[in-house]
Amino acid sequence: MSEQWQPDYGQKDFSIEKKETLYDGFFKMYKLHLRHKTFAGEEILIQRELFWRDDAVCVVLYDARRQSVVLIEQFRVGVYDDPQGPWMLELVAGIVEPGEGPHDVARREAVEEAGADLGEIMHITRFSPSTGATREYIDLLCAQVDSEGIGGLHGLEEEGEDIKVHTLPVKEAYALVRSGRINNAPAIIALQWLELNQAELDQRWG
Repeated sequence: MSEQWQPDYGQKDFSIEKKETLYDGFFKMYKLHLRHKTFAGEEILIQRELFWRDDAVCVVLYDARRQSVVLIEQFRVGVYDDPQGPWMLELVAGIVEPGEGPHDVARREAVEEAGADLGEIMHITRFSPSTGATREYIDLLCAQVDSEGIGGLHGLEEEGEDIKVHTLPVKEAYALVRSGRINNAPAIIALQWLELNQAELDQRWG
């Protein structure tokens, strides 16, 4: 018997009885009436509001030769009540457009948000940041970059983007995660992964 965890139930063990559209804009909000099996072997009928976001890609840009990472800073309405303020230090990121794969998004957004051309791209993981109420899947990547000369202000005016680019020593980025100053999930996960795998990347990209 495998010791690896497997869920008791799967796709066939729940059903959507009714789906109501509460909001249909850039993002969407639904009210779902769901029926699913319980761990006691019975069934339960529940209602849940679901915030729907399209698939996204986040990528940490790593310069192994200079031991630095490229991060971006921008205003984030979702943390407007953060005591430290709503400007976050984040990864380059974007929503997947029709016909695009994760690597396509990473390269497009790296140019738009940081003025950076990427080298090799590695896949870290695919995850959902808030499963209790939000449908969103993020492909998390790490990309090779030459950080020389990268910086300044970027973003698309028509999308209301106001982005400041930072090139930081990688050890400083790790310290910002440990101190809690970098406090958004994709950046935390990517930088912790980078710290664990840095030696291999330094040999590969250095």
